[in-house]
Amino acid sequence: MAGSSSSSAALAAADVGPERPEFAYPAVLSAAVALAVVLALTSGRYGYHRDELYFRMLDPAWGYVDQPPLTPLLVQAISAIADQAWAIRIPAVVAAAGSVPVIALITRELGGDRYAQALAAWAYATASTPLLLGHVMLTASLDLLVWPAVGLFVMRALLRNQDRWWYAAGAVVGLSMFNKLLIAGLLVSFTVGVLILGPRRVLWSRAVLASAGLALLVGAPNLLYQAMHGWPQVGMGAALSGNNAGEVRVTMWLFLLVLLGPPQVPVWIAGWLSLARRPSWRPVRFLAAAFPVLLLLSFAAGSQIYYPFGLLAILFAAGCVPAAAFLAKRTAWRRVMMLGLVASAAISAVIALPVLPERALGGSPVPDINQLSGDQVGWPRYVEQISEVHRAEKPGTVIITSNYGEAGAVARYGPDLGLPQPYSGHNELYFVAQPPEGSTTAVIVGGQAERVSRLFRDCRLAGTLDNGVDVDNEEQGQPILVCTGPLDPWHETWPAFQHFD
Repeated sequence: MAGSSSSSAALAAADVGPERPEFAYPAVLSAAVALAVVLALTSGRYGYHRDELYFRMLDPAWGYVDQPPLTPLLVQAISAIADQAWAIRIPAVVAAAGSVPVIALITRELGGDRYAQALAAWAYATASTPLLLGHVMLTASLDLLVWPAVGLFVMRALLRNQDRWWYAAGAVVGLSMFNKLLIAGLLVSFTVGVLILGPRRVLWSRAVLASAGLALLVGAPNLLYQAMHGWPQVGMGAALSGNNAGEVRVTMWLFLLVLLGPPQVPVWIAGWLSLARRPSWRPVRFLAAAFPVLLLLSFAAGSQIYYPFGLLAILFAAGCVPAAAFLAKRTAWRRVMMLGLVASAAISAVIALPVLPERALGGSPVPDINQLSGDQVGWPRYVEQISEVHRAEKPGTVIITSNYGEAGAVARYGPDLGLPQPYSGHNELYFVAQPPEGSTTAVIVGGQAERVSRLFRDCRLAGTLDNGVDVDNEEQGQPILVCTGPLDPWHETWPAFQHFD
């Protein structure tokens, strides 16, 4: 760490003029295209992620208890045309690839030359988080593009003194509310950063107030949904924190070193230092204070370890300006940096993408590092095992799963096996439907099975979920119970199945 800090200080000491060089079209666009091609070629391996299966089975709506509507609507729309994992991941690929030129444009905005822009584009495009979130269609996948875009527009508004960029930022913020309300964390961080380091006058300027109004206007339908339903995502955030906070508050600090990759750490530290020190960057030095504010917010929330990534990427883009100046004069360091980035790209690809065969995945450390990989394995086999149990029971037997991944898998693969639509008390699915009052037998799947077995006169173990490749995911080794004789009517029993996480 000491070596990284000294290198970062040396990088931050380099300086360039405030002018904006030409955009490095060939290098930047080739990096974006390369990322898109790699993601597209690997998007069909393994299978659906549990969140994708969940989004696919939801009905279109203005919002859900656990998230705004945009990502589920995209998955539902694409599934209606091509019901395959590779198809529903197209928006994630586009968002990841689209974020590459945005990162390079931030570097250019701060005076980065063509070499600095190329470094920003290629080092970012081969980093772990863009590969990870570009491979699966999650709400966080679209944020790969949204957060840097908001940062770019705000920086342009301040550095160029052009109000139109405030309106662009407001429009993007408003649209992002249909995907995640997490953008509020970025805005709070920006605001506190401006209060600490300035320029404070912009907070009450007409353009900023108008852009805030535009954001609220564009995002009004989702905000109205939240208000009318008692702000369910606030409760969802509390549930995530309750489940994850202990681990997240410890591991988030370590993951700052791997969200982009170890070779990029000195670069984003240099960007952080430079934003605080460079006179020519004074209009945007608030970003230096915004980053620790976002870290504190992420620590307090305790929900997910990747929350700081969007602002970290902006610091990295800034750091590529002094990094390029530093490396341009030091051939040996440039070679070390390139070798480090190549090695980091190879390791990131193995961890983030379905490079390993499924049979080799379970014996590797990849599922422990990247939970998303394990969550894409085994779904068709699990449904076949549920089907074997269900076929042995009388007609009218219902299927109740413990989580939305299991429910989504049964909804996707079950119809071909003659299975009915499943029920689940997990998140939004609790409100979708409950078993009919006449149902007396239930196949209960997953980790919740043993806890709810006390609600029936009799429960027996009828099977165990096994993906056949020894990948340790949330379903592997979980029971399949057959329970008969519910002790109470379903409308009284169903609340015991409800859980948010």
